[in-house]
Amino acid sequence: MELYQQTIEELHKALTEKKIKPKDILDSVYQRVDAVDHKVKAYLLVTKELAYTMAATAEDRLMKNENVTELTGIPIGLKDNMCLEGVPTTCAAKMLAGYRPPYTATVLKKLTAAGAVFTGKLNMDEYAFGSSTENSSFFPTHNPWDLERVPGGSSGGSAAAVSADMCIASLGSDTGGSIKQPASLCSVTGFKPTYGRVSRYGLIAFASSLDQIGPMTKTVRDNAIMLKHIAGADENDSTSAAINIPNYLKDIKTDVKGLRIGLPEEYFIDGIQKEVKEAMQAAIEVYKKLGAQIVKVNLLHTDYAVDVYYVVAPAEASSNLARFDGVQYGLRDTAAQNMIDMYKRSRQQGFGKETKRRIMLGTYVLSSGYYEAYYKKAQKVRALIKQDFDEAFKKVDILLTPTSPTTSFKIGEKSGDPLTMYLSDIFTIAPNLAGLPGMSIPCGFDEKNLPIGMQLLAKPFGEQDIFNAANAFQYATDWHTRRPKI
Repeated sequence: MELYQQTIEELHKALTEKKIKPKDILDSVYQRVDAVDHKVKAYLLVTKELAYTMAATAEDRLMKNENVTELTGIPIGLKDNMCLEGVPTTCAAKMLAGYRPPYTATVLKKLTAAGAVFTGKLNMDEYAFGSSTENSSFFPTHNPWDLERVPGGSSGGSAAAVSADMCIASLGSDTGGSIKQPASLCSVTGFKPTYGRVSRYGLIAFASSLDQIGPMTKTVRDNAIMLKHIAGADENDSTSAAINIPNYLKDIKTDVKGLRIGLPEEYFIDGIQKEVKEAMQAAIEVYKKLGAQIVKVNLLHTDYAVDVYYVVAPAEASSNLARFDGVQYGLRDTAAQNMIDMYKRSRQQGFGKETKRRIMLGTYVLSSGYYEAYYKKAQKVRALIKQDFDEAFKKVDILLTPTSPTTSFKIGEKSGDPLTMYLSDIFTIAPNLAGLPGMSIPCGFDEKNLPIGMQLLAKPFGEQDIFNAANAFQYATDWHTRRPKI
């Protein structure tokens, strides 16, 4: 087995036993990038010079046996909306082409402190607005399982890079499903932590009450390692939670006897792809054999989730993107005749079609005369959606649903119909509105050999419950071990 195919756990063992060096892993990963990324197009920027410097630092730690963690020497890819001082960070947007942040995101500081190695910046939908990575201002990313299809979004580059073995793990961000949905479509393990579990400082904001950074990995156990190292309160982020961080990997279990798994009736509906339904039923049977209890529950306000999300998220996006005006940084139209004209022309040229659509929608629902009718009402319904989950978790420990109603669709298939595209996140939006932790794990393939993902949800800060349930499933199945032939 090539080094780039191995997991964090396997590589950590080899590193600490002095069988390999961090440079060996990095060489292997970059050879893989050179071999397949011209087809997949997951990377916007490969940071080789930085990576080899970080690998040398990691090797020094290992030689001295000082400050060695499970991530020391492990190559990790970064979604391109996380600021790394001096390294171009674009959010896959023309508006930010050439922008080099003067500071580093807290999660990246934590990974650096753990000895990780950063391989580069990964493609995404512009400003994280999308479910397919087709909205990148530079180029679409392709699904490693079928290069004519999308990898999902907005963290499509992060999912595709892990799936294609072009990094050992990656970071994504999730607002309405942007970690879980591409994880499902690319057959990787993706975790969106509880809102507040991971600092958002240095993450270029989409919707501040929803955004959360999370890991994308080859296994549940690798995911537990990653989350332990990036979680925690941060004085630079007032929304981060000062709650104890478990040692997720140390505490992980494989025994789920007696675990109460809830099946929300509203998530098992007509319109779901036939093979997705079958994969969910097969997964339920696996849990039954493992001794879990299956309980049907109701989430009565589920039908309103997409409507609520597309009021709340664009409203916050409209506010957050007001800063991109051509004045302090980013693209500026130099032909403008005056200040107002410069604002208009810079934003017109710098923003893509989907970004403009969401800014206009968000500005409208926040405008005088419409705020009460739309934004305030949406926030009230959001509270009802959260109450549904609170009630459900009084009866069950975990919720199990499909991650996506379908497997990956072809590039260009939905780009002309925004509403159809928005429905790609129908099963991930409601949990995010409630701030819940959620994971997508591989659970099957359709007749075209396209991956199917299963979503597991827990109460706020119940990440350990998800790790336990997901780990038990991966011990009992081999879906997560399969790799695409590119």
